[in-house]
Amino acid sequence: MPEWLLNFPAMTPDALRSVTRSIDAGYLSFSRAFGDAIESFFDPLLLLLIWFEQILLRTPWVIILMVLVLIAYGASRNLRLVAGVLIAFLLIGYFGMWENTMRTLAIILVCTVIALMIGIPTGIWMSRSDRVQAIITPVLDVMQTMPIFVYLIPVVMLLGLGKIPGMLAVVVYAIPPVIRLTNLGIRLVDKDVIEAADAFGAGTWQKLARVQLPLALPNIMAGINQTIMMALSMVVIASMIGVKGLGQPVLQAVTNQYFALGLFNGLAVVGLAIVFDRVSQSYGKRLQQHR
Repeated sequence: MPEWLLNFPAMTPDALRSVTRSIDAGYLSFSRAFGDAIESFFDPLLLLLIWFEQILLRTPWVIILMVLVLIAYGASRNLRLVAGVLIAFLLIGYFGMWENTMRTLAIILVCTVIALMIGIPTGIWMSRSDRVQAIITPVLDVMQTMPIFVYLIPVVMLLGLGKIPGMLAVVVYAIPPVIRLTNLGIRLVDKDVIEAADAFGAGTWQKLARVQLPLALPNIMAGINQTIMMALSMVVIASMIGVKGLGQPVLQAVTNQYFALGLFNGLAVVGLAIVFDRVSQSYGKRLQQHR
């Protein structure tokens, strides 16, 4: 068999090295020129995160626990779920992981709110225009298929280590589900219902607020649930660039082969994931039944 069929025609090592160096040099120049301006742009988010984190850390644990239990009950009206939330956080505190859990909780909630503020309007925009959907869908494909660690490279080069690059990585990684499912939910609304709303003289925003969004609510809530889960998984990875929380002990355990440390903090992450998942799903079901 000819050699050219066995060996794929590729760039020479020198040419490939030249291309990669050019890309690295270009991004490095961009980060030096605009890094400080971009970092100052995100300072309000950093202040918000620090403020919320300090509230969780300085508030007595009993009050935090009461608030979490009340939120779980208000969202689910399920006493078994409330008992599960109470037991999970009591165990987390008993095994000395309370402060790291509060730090993780702070960044999860802040990043989730940011992702929803951007993602839901973007999903609505996609649902109203096939052209916008055709443009944004490939971007979401890249965001969802890109390896997790690749997200850390550009933000670290641009902003260094710390909370801001960690927040950006978490938001970028977690936002696609809520965009996709908001778009899908609105597009799946029955056309006959839309025509009925038109017949009653409903305007564009009235149809959106009173017809499309309520009927798309199960999909939107599923997107919110998945966004929370992905944000939680990315927070652990973001510990590599200085984000404090449950991810740092897990990273330390992997580095130093501390099995028990990694097991306890890993179980705490699992507990948080289960709590967020069950509470958000229960709230979505109750909201849909009410409507």
